[in-house]
Amino acid sequence: MSFILNIDTALDTASVCFAKDEEILALAIHENQKNQAGWLHLVIDEILKKNNLRPHQLDAVAVSIGPGSYTGLRVGLSAAKGLCYALNIPLIAVSTLKMIAFAAKDEADSLICPMIEARRMEVFTAVYDKELQEKMPAHALVIDEKSFADMLTSSILFCGNGSKKLQSLISNNNASFSDTVSNASHLSPLSQNCFLKKEFADLAYTEPLYIKEFYSPVRKT
Repeated sequence: MSFILNIDTALDTASVCFAKDEEILALAIHENQKNQAGWLHLVIDEILKKNNLRPHQLDAVAVSIGPGSYTGLRVGLSAAKGLCYALNIPLIAVSTLKMIAFAAKDEADSLICPMIEARRMEVFTAVYDKELQEKMPAHALVIDEKSFADMLTSSILFCGNGSKKLQSLISNNNASFSDTVSNASHLSPLSQNCFLKKEFADLAYTEPLYIKEFYSPVRKT
């Protein structure tokens, strides 16, 4: 039996899921992206208390590692690392794109393409099959009407908050679009699988998967 705390702060909303093996015991979702850091630690404490558990009873902490919001990724990974270090338990890092694909996989006939909103016409994306085996690695992509033309000989389910950009550009019978919104409950089965396989992240050196370097213009004084 394993107790795993799952954290996702990579997307528009933050969420925390507490699971015993594959059973979801608690799920909390926070809509205010600007206040994720303050909310996160309070809700973790609340979830543990409601389930009559103490932090030292956790077996691992899992986090969606990116891509996604630069600030959100740092918030989630810092919290996860802090808990793992203090409790001497493993850290599990799961691709945010894989989490999004898992959330929509029952709607797919063949391939799944999760997309995360980036600037302008750019998205972060990857392609998986129904068994969540990676067919195209995570990358940044500026989309247009020719995007995925070579892969749309097969059915592709597009999902995630970036897929709306593509939906307005392409018309192909093999393209379908999902409205399913992922959260930390979809991270839970993936983290459980990693836990059983002992696929743990390096606590000291794991960093968010940004894909692109963060750029912030320097203001002139």
